[in-house]
Amino acid sequence: MGEKLIGQVTHYYGRIGVAAVLLEDRLAVGDRILVVGRTSDFEQEVSCMEIEHQSVQEALAGQEIGLKVLGRAREGDKVYRVT
Repeated sequence: MGEKLIGQVTHYYGRIGVAAVLLEDRLAVGDRILVVGRTSDFEQEVSCMEIEHQSVQEALAGQEIGLKVLGRAREGDKVYRVT
């Protein structure tokens, strides 16, 4: 299995379990991601993401998305696509 850096967490909303992620590459619902940081390290499938509070199936490089995450993410954490 390989990993490709696709973005970075810019903010984490703990009460709702959502990470804001600035993308450097495309991401789609159904992709597997790995979130890694100083104290973060979890893998999950992308089940739900939004841009400007609108649900989307795919987002592109340069867009900032809201991503429902299973673990606690922190600003600066790296987001990788797992292949």
